[in-house]
Amino acid sequence: MALETSPEHPAPVRQIAQAIGAWVERLGAVWVEGQVTQVSRRGGTNTVFLTLRDKLADVSVSVTCPRGVVDSLPTPLVEGAQVVCHAKPSYYATRGTLSLQVREIRLVGEGELLARLERRRQLLAAEGLFAEALKRPLPFLPRAVGLVTAQGSAAERDVLEHARRRWPGVRFEVRYAAMQGVHSAREVIEALGLLDREPEVDVIVVARGGGSVEDLLPFSDEAVVRAVHAARTPVVSAIGHEPDSPLLDLVADVRASTPTDAAKRVVPDVAEEAQRVLQSRERGRRALHHLLERELRALDALRSRPSLADPRSGLDERLREVEALRERARRSFAHRLDRGEDDLHHQVARVRALSPLATLRRGYAVISDAQGQALSSVVDLDPGQTLHMRVADGRIGATVTGIERVALVGDDASQEEDQDG
Repeated sequence: MALETSPEHPAPVRQIAQAIGAWVERLGAVWVEGQVTQVSRRGGTNTVFLTLRDKLADVSVSVTCPRGVVDSLPTPLVEGAQVVCHAKPSYYATRGTLSLQVREIRLVGEGELLARLERRRQLLAAEGLFAEALKRPLPFLPRAVGLVTAQGSAAERDVLEHARRRWPGVRFEVRYAAMQGVHSAREVIEALGLLDREPEVDVIVVARGGGSVEDLLPFSDEAVVRAVHAARTPVVSAIGHEPDSPLLDLVADVRASTPTDAAKRVVPDVAEEAQRVLQSRERGRRALHHLLERELRALDALRSRPSLADPRSGLDERLREVEALRERARRSFAHRLDRGEDDLHHQVARVRALSPLATLRRGYAVISDAQGQALSSVVDLDPGQTLHMRVADGRIGATVTGIERVALVGDDASQEEDQDG
């Protein structure tokens, strides 16, 4: 029943909110179709908060769902999935908001398709096909670029025109294949294999324009993904536009957002490279100029040193040092000779003083018998005995004619007196 209100008797807010809640409760459970635009899992709660949006109109509604219902889906619920929910409308009077309390969720249409692709992505990722360690760098300037695309397509035109505009001498090996439909995956795999076996092809580009999820399904085909993973040549994925993300983007060595972006990645820009060459030459010229200047300064510093400015000045000084050393050596040697000569004279004088010849020169003589035995006493002499006398300058033969004893001084004299007594 309608509320009876008037300017004089208005209804309070709580009454209006309660009335709205009562009318919403009378709707009962309904089936709702929409696209998931937001998924929020709050920690510590068993409720998942979703936002459903109408595909045709700009209308959305908040949804609350038990965590167990979301986790029971065959594939994770992601944003963009198309779903059908069995839910009961609920009005929250405190905040004046309307929401749907979901009891069951089913993936349908594109949402189910996205869920299958997500499940496939997880399986292939678990095998390591998307590992970053497997990504190969693109060559700086390929000998030939392989291109897999549809014949006469805008993607082919974009890649060829932009690549040749950047590097006019680039050579393309184009293999055509269906870019959508039931035969697309097989033809893409065949074209990829042909280009991979070409020895001159250094990089392969798989290019296609934008499209719906269904149109891009061949580039998420497992066979295509495994063929790109097994290719020996680096592969560039240029499928659709920036928001599109087929599985080919994950397994390719390089992902290009558009076919035009792929052309920029596979070949360098000749104008940019020429500018870099000029800059490198200029840097090399400046570096060489600075090096020569530094070396010239070093040479000037060396030439300014006294030893190089006048090399003879150092030689003259060393010559004077050598002459001084020679003079010192000469004086030292002469001094040593003088001292040696003096020592020699002293030694000669001492030897002469101690020599018997010197005694003989003072008038003494050495008397020996016929056998040459020196005599120091008259005891053993007999008259008429032949003797030899040695004087300073010769020898004298003599005969004993008489013997006279002489008393000795000291102990010898005492002994002589004892013998006489």
